[in-house]
Amino acid sequence: MKFPAQLLIGAALTAVFAAAALLSLVWTPHSVLDLAISNKLAAPSATHLLGTDHLGRDLTSMLMAGARTSIAVALVAVSIGLCIGVPLGLTAAASRGSLLDEVIMRANDLTFAFPSLVIAILITATFGPSALNAILAIGIFNIPVFARVARGAALGVWQREFILAARVAGKSRARISAEHILPNIASLLIVQATIQFSLGILAEAGLSYVGLGAQPPTPSWGRMLADAQTFFYGTPRLAMAPAFCITAMVLGLNLMGDGLRDMLDPRLRRAVQ
Repeated sequence: MKFPAQLLIGAALTAVFAAAALLSLVWTPHSVLDLAISNKLAAPSATHLLGTDHLGRDLTSMLMAGARTSIAVALVAVSIGLCIGVPLGLTAAASRGSLLDEVIMRANDLTFAFPSLVIAILITATFGPSALNAILAIGIFNIPVFARVARGAALGVWQREFILAARVAGKSRARISAEHILPNIASLLIVQATIQFSLGILAEAGLSYVGLGAQPPTPSWGRMLADAQTFFYGTPRLAMAPAFCITAMVLGLNLMGDGLRDMLDPRLRRAVQ
C-alpha cells in the first residue's frame, strides 16, 4: 500500500514531539524546576541549546516538558469525546426519529450554541484553573462533535443490506451497532480524532495563555507564550520557540488526518494508488 506524502510528513512531525514528550518523563537536559535568576535570558550555548527564559530555566527542557503537558491534555480530552460521544451518536442513529434521538441531538445543539472557549472559561472559573479542568472543558466540547460524526456516518450504514440481514437474524440494535456499525465507521472516527487532537493542542495552549490551563510550575507551551510576551522585543526566541512547537504539532496532526482520510476513504483511495 502506498502511503500519502502528507501522512508520512504529518506522522514524522507528530512523532518528533511525541518522542520529546515521552523522553521528558525520564530525562530533560536540565530540571524545569531549577531557577537560576543570575543566568536569566542567557543566549543559546552548549549548556543551554536554546538559551534560558526570564527565570533562568533551560528553554529546551521547558519545551520538552511543555509537549508532555499539551499532548496529555489533548489526548485525554479527545478520549473523553470518543468514549462518550461515539456511543451517544450510535444510540441516536439506532433510534432515529425517536424521542431519545431528539434528546441527544438537541443536547448536542445546546452545547454547540456556546463557544468552546466560553465553556472552558465557565468551568475553570467555577472549579479553578488547572490542567484537569482544562481537560474537562475540552473534553465536553469534543462530545457533541463525535456524537454528530458518529450519528451521521451510522445512519448511512443502517441502510445497507447486511444490516437488514442482521436484523432479520434477530440481533438487537445495540449489538448491531457494536458489531457492524462501529467497525464500518471506525476510519472516519480515526480521522476526526486526529483533527480534534490538533484542536485540543490549540485549546490547551489558549487556556494556558490566559491562565486557565496548567499552572506553574507545570510547563506549558501556552504559558510560555504568555510569559514571553513581555520580553518579545528584546528576546523574541522566548515566544518563537513555543509558537513554532504549537504550529508544527498542529500542522503535523492536520497533515496526518488528511493523509489518513485519503488512505482510508474508499472514494479517495484510487487517487492515492
